[in-house]
Amino acid sequence: MTANNGQKGTLIENIAKFREVGLLGFIIILSVVIQWRNSSFLTWENINDMITNTAILSILAVGMMLVIITRGIDLSIGATLALSGMIAALTVGAFPNLSPILAILLGTMIGLVSGVILGAIISKGGVLPIIATLGMMYIFRGLTFMVSGGQWVSAHQMPDSFKGIATGSFLGINNLILIAVLIYVAFYYFINHTRTGRQIYAVGSNPDSAKISGINHDKIIWLVYTIMGGLSGLAGVLWVSKFASAQGDTASGYELTVIAACVLGGVNIAGGSGKISGIILGSVLIGIMNNALPLINVSPFWQTGIQGSIILIAVVLNALVKRGVDMNALMRRRI
Repeated sequence: MTANNGQKGTLIENIAKFREVGLLGFIIILSVVIQWRNSSFLTWENINDMITNTAILSILAVGMMLVIITRGIDLSIGATLALSGMIAALTVGAFPNLSPILAILLGTMIGLVSGVILGAIISKGGVLPIIATLGMMYIFRGLTFMVSGGQWVSAHQMPDSFKGIATGSFLGINNLILIAVLIYVAFYYFINHTRTGRQIYAVGSNPDSAKISGINHDKIIWLVYTIMGGLSGLAGVLWVSKFASAQGDTASGYELTVIAACVLGGVNIAGGSGKISGIILGSVLIGIMNNALPLINVSPFWQTGIQGSIILIAVVLNALVKRGVDMNALMRRRI
């Protein structure tokens, strides 16, 4: 290998290693430009609203990251969120004195059951994730309309204690932000400092080698979809509490936004790699775009196009960096 090739390989590896630093730099530059266009962007009130609005997205991104790392995808999370949120809303409407904690547990449990079923179909039934999750998306969405009778639950049907889940705070920190932080801390430890966390990466990097080494592939796949379901159920309760409304089409298409946050955060759509720090930044970038584009008077017709362009660029860069790292590793093995 020549010196130039060696330097090129090192550069590519550095880009891959410190990709989050580059993403953070892009976020800072973007924020400065937006602040220049609209001085209200970096006010404390707007920043707090932006982070609060991004909290649910970031929670779902954790579960989606684990799913994508194992070379899977989950298109059913929006429907799972809607089903869990609807049942929680109907329950607190019928029992106004129900503890908010029990409402959260109820929604999370519904999501867990949904995830267990979906994980079994994929891991035990051998159905492709995109097919299984697409089918379950329609089933869960249909169940949402069935349990609600096609009606929606409005704010006046929900007790203040339930709506306070999203609007309340602890030690001056909004509950949504606090819950998101706790989940990120827990899963950072889980994927970086536990055997199961390392096995998730192993399954995504090389499924065949993982099986040979004794890792229970089906168990890992089942686990990640169960986790995704539980987080979707939790997000459903938080969503309904935040917007004080539960509808059959709640969060329709939101799974694509979650996948976008993961891709922007550097999660390899082909599996095997992804970091908690990356999906935090990816979620923040999505939140900034959703908040800032209207502030600087970008036409709604252009907003989705701009977001899509940024996501596409991120995907292309991820692919180029991965190809460069793989080629460099192959050349080193040949020497």
